[in-house]
Amino acid sequence: MNGPQFFDHIRIPAPLRNIYRRLGYKKGVTHLEAGQRDRLDRWIRDAGLLIHLKGAARRLPLIGRDSSKTRLPEDVVFQSRDLAAFLAGCSEIAVIAATAGEDIVAEIGKAAGEDQMTRGVVFDAVASETVDAALDWVTAYLRQTLRRENKESRKGRFSAGYGDFALQNQKRIYELLELHRLGVRINRSFVLIPEKSVTAVLGIRSIP
Repeated sequence: MNGPQFFDHIRIPAPLRNIYRRLGYKKGVTHLEAGQRDRLDRWIRDAGLLIHLKGAARRLPLIGRDSSKTRLPEDVVFQSRDLAAFLAGCSEIAVIAATAGEDIVAEIGKAAGEDQMTRGVVFDAVASETVDAALDWVTAYLRQTLRRENKESRKGRFSAGYGDFALQNQKRIYELLELHRLGVRINRSFVLIPEKSVTAVLGIRSIP
């Protein structure tokens, strides 16, 4: 994969179990009256209609790695002991991203402004869990391709801002994936806009 691969229309079911878990509901423990459950399900459906999932992925050979640095093409160097350890045994990486789009973020802000906090919290949970599920979808897509090459992505993924992998690295990931083409921006604090946009690094290795 030379340049990024884009996924303009990711269609996945709402990850209801994860949404309910994020909202603090536990099966068999939390009791919901019928009216409460109906209202919650309606808000989840309404939020889903405002989510427009897109994604991107790019594979890159790992040129060099020591205990604190990971070197990639295009003069990319990630300074992070945690990332370097995560990539032990890997010969490639994949940088991936997913975004839920602008509409859902605008509606979350609108709900807060109109003093509809509970509705806003539900919409926020739906957006967060759905965009995370979209990142899983991109990962699964890559794994299918890797299998044909007798390769695999190691378990887990690593994101800028985690451990000692500084959030500033998000800018290089943003550039490598050309995320402007998905309508995603990045601010001076290295935060992606719209808010419900995420990136991650996967490690790729040959299957023994």
